[in-house]
Amino acid sequence: MSKSLIIVESPSKAKTINKYLGKDFIVEASVGHIKNLPSKDLGVDIEGDFEPRYVTIRGKGDVIKTLQKRAATADAVYIATDPDREGEAIAWHIARELDKQLKGKMLYRVLFNEITKSGIAAAMEAPRHIDERLVRAQQARRVMDRIVGYKVSPFLWKTIYKGLSAGRVQSVALRLICEREKEIADFNIEEYWTITGEFQKPEAGTIHTKLVKVAGKTPSIPDEATATDLLEKLRGEKYAIADVQSKEISRQPQPPFITSSMQQEASSRLRFSAKRAMRIAQQLYEGVELGAEGAVGLITYMRTDSTRVSNEAVQNVREYIATQYGKEYVPEKTRGFKVKSGAQDAHEAIRPTSMEHTPQRVRPLLTADQYALYELIWKRFVASQMSAARMLQKTVVIEGGEYQFRGVGSVYTFRGFLQVYDDYAGENGKEVNEEESIVPDGLAARDRVEPLQIDPHQHFTKPPPRYSESTLVRELEANGVGRPSTYALIVSTIQDRGYAEMNNRRFHATTLGMDVNKLLTTHFDSLFNVAFTSRMEKELDTIATGEISYLKVMNDFYHPFMELLNSVSPEDARLQEETDIACEKCNRPMIIRWGRNGKFLACSGYPECKNAKPLPGEAERMKIDEACPECGKELVLKQSRYGKFIGCSNYPDCRFTRPITLGFACPKCGKGEVVERLTKTKRSFYGCTAYPDCDFVSWDKPVPKACPSCKNSYLLAKYTQKKGEFLKCPECKEEFSKDLDPLDPMHVAA
Repeated sequence: MSKSLIIVESPSKAKTINKYLGKDFIVEASVGHIKNLPSKDLGVDIEGDFEPRYVTIRGKGDVIKTLQKRAATADAVYIATDPDREGEAIAWHIARELDKQLKGKMLYRVLFNEITKSGIAAAMEAPRHIDERLVRAQQARRVMDRIVGYKVSPFLWKTIYKGLSAGRVQSVALRLICEREKEIADFNIEEYWTITGEFQKPEAGTIHTKLVKVAGKTPSIPDEATATDLLEKLRGEKYAIADVQSKEISRQPQPPFITSSMQQEASSRLRFSAKRAMRIAQQLYEGVELGAEGAVGLITYMRTDSTRVSNEAVQNVREYIATQYGKEYVPEKTRGFKVKSGAQDAHEAIRPTSMEHTPQRVRPLLTADQYALYELIWKRFVASQMSAARMLQKTVVIEGGEYQFRGVGSVYTFRGFLQVYDDYAGENGKEVNEEESIVPDGLAARDRVEPLQIDPHQHFTKPPPRYSESTLVRELEANGVGRPSTYALIVSTIQDRGYAEMNNRRFHATTLGMDVNKLLTTHFDSLFNVAFTSRMEKELDTIATGEISYLKVMNDFYHPFMELLNSVSPEDARLQEETDIACEKCNRPMIIRWGRNGKFLACSGYPECKNAKPLPGEAERMKIDEACPECGKELVLKQSRYGKFIGCSNYPDCRFTRPITLGFACPKCGKGEVVERLTKTKRSFYGCTAYPDCDFVSWDKPVPKACPSCKNSYLLAKYTQKKGEFLKCPECKEEFSKDLDPLDPMHVAA
């Protein structure tokens, strides 16, 4: 008996879906994309209406054969890749590969917005065809990004050095970081002072206030002398209450998460990178093993920019709130949230799929990261349908002569949604009217008050803060740059390219990043700016709605782009600085140029003279207090794409190199030493200097201590959100405090 074939993207998603569909279905996974543009050429037929030329991704040939084999014996095929444009494009590629096997059979496209029994049943009852407009919208974005990358990146190679990259959205994000860096550098710090006063009415509490008016105007106190002079006058006045006001203020909850807001909150609250947050959210969406229940999708689809929630979900959460917190926490009317302009309303907001799967109930079955993010999503969703928080705000105005002080205090009379989700101020930049101070009762106009203390306070203006992942994502979203699903990739790419570094969870533009941005904005300002990129995003969206054709959007973009690119000469744009240092080989002036390992001095007579050396001062900083064992010259610290190493200063005449090790023997072979290396994506790992004879590899940092439990293994330094830093034995799996001391030296077999 033939069965229907369902094709999804990931094996874990396939496992979860298979549990609900039963024996009449076979579920297979494509494991992501099966086709892509070629890596070694543009892959776009410019003259042929910008048609992309796709090739099979390496390693996906066997996947395609399996899908074809299954489709050949199936009575129908359902393609259930992710419910977004990227998923639609994958579905389109799969359908084309199954063309022969689908003759006379039905092909359906189904969208699983949540991986639950009811969600899957609803999707299977409403199949549709592959949406060619969504496919074209995805292709336009991909082709446009490929053209920019392939045309502008070589420009960077010729002007700075080979291996750099530019991107349609990536370079705009870099521009924001660099412009903020310049704002900080150009910022002039200015001094200013404020004055606070503590007043008391007999038999009443203390009133905390701030000087807000002098002769009816906002006071300007630029320095200590002005503050001291004003202070003497203030202390000589007699004061009375001029006005007391009370009013009730309501605070409404925020909408449930969309992709960008989830990334922002995960960054500021959980310290998750955007990439990490999306990876964990994908796991929660595709399905988590919940004991006897099997694999269950805990959240709805996590790539969305809509705050819409289904009526059924709203009703369920309102019942949950009434049961858990009381009827007073349920608003009379259900809450609806305005969907921002340009948002795609195909999916709901990110929410739990069932109110039965409370964070407390599923906690033992989740990893620490999964639990942290799930709890955040849960609380945000529950709070979004709760009653507003109410507070009583009291304002008291105290006057003496021409001087006016004001004190404001507030206290909650009903916490409402704050019982679940306290939307505190912080990195998110929200206004939060928490208690400034408590204004005592029993105050009335004309009451005399005594000044207990009047104090001056010195302040200095501060430059705007550097972007964090959270604030950069918010800035990109606010300006309509990129899509929610691309933010994680954008912020990681900027770091991978060495254009920015994270320091105290803030982006700091590197010298390379500043120079790349300077080059791009000087010569391609009209291309790499917020307004143009935002406009192109809107045009790409019009392809999906059918308003504008793929060809028109591509033509509107390509021809002005190429005209701009061809107007700039790489030789004229080359980044180099002249110096008054003479080349010791040909006496021509040396210039500062960029190389893969940073800036260096090179002869202006290149290629006739190839003399090059480190910048003045850089050579001293890089020196190692040791002579080269092969030629006797000084050893220096060098940098390659795979990390730092020690090499001879007499290069290229002497090519001696030596890795920088952690200072202890390899725990596997005992002959080599442990060394830190970098992958092509700049991820650290640890290996043995005796490679390839020794294949020791560890993603966690080995610690040169013997396991106190089994005595047969070294320890690994690890970190998790739940446990923090700790040590773990890779052999017996025992865990120890990072401060465990003393420990025996690591045992290494001979």
